[in-house]
Amino acid sequence: MTTLVPILGDQLSHTLASLRAVTPAEAVVLMMEVADEATYVPHHPQKIALFFSAMRHFADELREQGWTVDYVRLDDPANTGDFADEVARAAQRHSASRIISVAGGEWRVVDSQQTWAERTRLPLTVLDDDRFLCTIEQFAGWAKGRKRMIMEDFYRIMRRQTGLLMDGDQPVGGQWNYDQENRKSVPKGHRFTPPLRFAPDAITTEVMALVAGRFGNHFGSIDGFSWAVTREQALAALADFITHRLAGFGDYQDAMVTDEDVLNHSLLAPALNLGLLSPLEVCQAAEAAFHAGTAPLNAVEGFIRQILGWREYVRGLYWFAGPDYTARNHLAATRPLPALYWGAPTDLKCLSQAVDATRRNAMAHHIQRLMILGNFAMLVGTDPAEVHRWYLAVYADALEWVEAPNVIGMSQFADGGLMATKPYAAGGAYMNRMSNHCKTCRYDVKQRTGPKACPLNSLYWDFLARHEETLKNNQRLWRMYDGWRRFSAEEQVRIREQAARFLATLA
Repeated sequence: MTTLVPILGDQLSHTLASLRAVTPAEAVVLMMEVADEATYVPHHPQKIALFFSAMRHFADELREQGWTVDYVRLDDPANTGDFADEVARAAQRHSASRIISVAGGEWRVVDSQQTWAERTRLPLTVLDDDRFLCTIEQFAGWAKGRKRMIMEDFYRIMRRQTGLLMDGDQPVGGQWNYDQENRKSVPKGHRFTPPLRFAPDAITTEVMALVAGRFGNHFGSIDGFSWAVTREQALAALADFITHRLAGFGDYQDAMVTDEDVLNHSLLAPALNLGLLSPLEVCQAAEAAFHAGTAPLNAVEGFIRQILGWREYVRGLYWFAGPDYTARNHLAATRPLPALYWGAPTDLKCLSQAVDATRRNAMAHHIQRLMILGNFAMLVGTDPAEVHRWYLAVYADALEWVEAPNVIGMSQFADGGLMATKPYAAGGAYMNRMSNHCKTCRYDVKQRTGPKACPLNSLYWDFLARHEETLKNNQRLWRMYDGWRRFSAEEQVRIREQAARFLATLA
């Protein structure tokens, strides 16, 4: 009586529910490198290498613990490249009597899992993924009947539920949120401590060669790969962040600096999403730094909010909103994704910096993603489905459950306000305030029109004008529309003509 236990690439946790449900004596663990997963969007080569290397390392760890692991490599000639086919082959290979698996993290994967019983004619048990702090059912209960699901409301419930940064029933320090303290510009000459990096070992080197050969035409560079691929490395990366960057995380979490890819960000999201770290242990490590006096409250609260608040919130919203969420298009945007996202030259310094960081690292921090790349795509009217597929392809931490709400809801306002209370639209003034990119850009951030005018300025006002009927009653936008109406009719025409000339260049 053999139990087949398929483990997916984002389920690399030794405490996984399916491993807890069986013993090594009765089970065969199945792990699969399938081509479908690497190509349903053209994933960044570093992202593919990260998953495959982490999976191979995890399989070796399981073997050392006494588990029997059937590992199907991508280059195995018999590999069908499909989850369901590989489960069916393994079930026959091992004369399995049943299958136990943990629910996939995306609608697409769950759809595949639902076919496994029919394909194999075996009993199938799909367990809840209990590695999150909020269950899908708990979030649905909170969300039911709400017209808008405000993250801050959810976050406060999670703080009370976990006790993180709590003093009884009240937040430590008397405030729930210290966002206002976390929007500082970086002083000239400030130096950031670089993050801990990990040199590829023999397993990772082998995977990198495989990926370069099979997926070398995908956007992104495999060179410089240095991600954590084991739990031991992920714990070291966590300790490095807590020791060297957490204290300054809050002050500059929204800042952008030319030729600075990381600043004080943690780079822990890929390890969290793979399962190498748990969200609670990461939050507790940050909280311990506050209590030890090595990190201020604004930094620790801001960091914990990204995990306990945003990460748990977007996962719940993804499942609550349903499988058609990524098709939403509230602003009826239809423009193809501009070629600059795939590396075509652009003389907008903010965009070139963000795209180049993405190409080199399979990573850009959250403000680059939201307020540069996402903002620009929304301002020019890009089809949100194309924006969604690009983000899903190029970032190492982009699993659909976390990426789609951040893009469709937060970045593109394509869900009509289910997630965000307003579109996150911004012109050059925001970029000039939160970055130093404008100082070396060929455009003048102070000008709205003319040959040197920053395109973001005319695009911003043109976006508001195009969508006035849809957005004019949004209470958070009244100042912006009041500003638009203060322009003379002639100036409004000049602004919109300036935007139209720029948009024509994107074609």
